[in-house]
Amino acid sequence: MRLGMHTYSLYHHGVAEDWAGFKLPWARQLTLFEMMDHVVTLGLEGLHLDAKAFDEMSAPYFDRVKAYAATRDLYLEYNFALQSGHYDASVQQDIEAGVTVAHRIGADVAKIGMNITRPRPVAASKFHPDVKQQLKNVLDKIRRALPHVEKTGVKLALENHTDAFSEEVLWLLDQIDHPLVGACIDTVNALHVTENPITAIRNLAPRAFTNHFRDNKIIIEPWGFRLTGAAVGEGDLDMETAYELISANPAVQRINIELDLDCPRDDMQAALAMEQAALERSVAYCRNVLGIGAA
Repeated sequence: MRLGMHTYSLYHHGVAEDWAGFKLPWARQLTLFEMMDHVVTLGLEGLHLDAKAFDEMSAPYFDRVKAYAATRDLYLEYNFALQSGHYDASVQQDIEAGVTVAHRIGADVAKIGMNITRPRPVAASKFHPDVKQQLKNVLDKIRRALPHVEKTGVKLALENHTDAFSEEVLWLLDQIDHPLVGACIDTVNALHVTENPITAIRNLAPRAFTNHFRDNKIIIEPWGFRLTGAAVGEGDLDMETAYELISANPAVQRINIELDLDCPRDDMQAALAMEQAALERSVAYCRNVLGIGAA
């Protein structure tokens, strides 16, 4: 099993999607090539990246990225979302375009965020008619893109993002029924739709190609509770069981650490140091506690 990093782990460094209204209050701190060098120093073996990690969007640049990753013996996976009227448009692409980028940089997996808009109450919205129609739209898009997917050999991985129950992802996979279309497991996201994370992981693990290996803390507040990011192994999710379920699928040979930390936005050096330290602790937990070793 190889151990890598989702570039969202360093979003305060300016190398990942501006998610949920986040705006970086200072200049980007790393080029992609510097980030590849950095993950090698951490003992990591790959990057799961979105378009915000790129320093430019051009075919010659993508060729340089592919070649540089090869010199560092790093795997690359590409992360994009379907086009919608919300979230960060810079990481949204049509499937054919996203697959083309993935193929150009040498990524063998392209993760897709579906950007489903859910009606309320979310807890009662599994396979709601409005959601079902959106799932059918995603299904049509994937079917139209399959000839291009087959031509490139890039595998599509549908994520249980903050907008989808695991059973909805499985429904899509059953409808498509294609060896190049599987799942991406995010170990936290099920909570956003009130699904047990372990249930979601158990459902998706046999169909998965990749993952976002993420932990969160559950903090009790007077008004209820909140989820906040944590280094892997320092939160309230059962990461040992998550790893057991994910690693049981022989098709999955990579774990991608993801962090989503609540860092100070008025002190750049403190924020960057917080991300770096949490990433180092996450790597240590995955290596020393979970026993994830080099391939």
